[in-house]
Amino acid sequence: MNDVLSMASAMATGILLGMIFFGGLWWTVRKAFSSKQPVLWFLGSLLLRISITLVGFYFVSGGHWERLLVCLLGFFLARLIMTRLTRPSVEHHSASAKEAGHAS
Repeated sequence: MNDVLSMASAMATGILLGMIFFGGLWWTVRKAFSSKQPVLWFLGSLLLRISITLVGFYFVSGGHWERLLVCLLGFFLARLIMTRLTRPSVEHHSASAKEAGHAS
């Protein structure tokens, strides 16, 4: 029972770390394009996001590769979730395609 709880906790932490990482990436891209120095945004964000993620993986694993693997699985699951949440709407994409076709 304790092992199941440990794995569930590792999965939840992996999802949380993924949401922080990929949510931070989405936020950085939106901020950097309106900034005068986007390089600083991208580098600073990258260092912060990687640091948080690696420290999280280290503490979650606790020396057990199984927990690290489950945490990594949760991280990639969060990637899929964030990709779907931050995808542009279909209506916006269709309007862009019509405009591009008209310009040809």
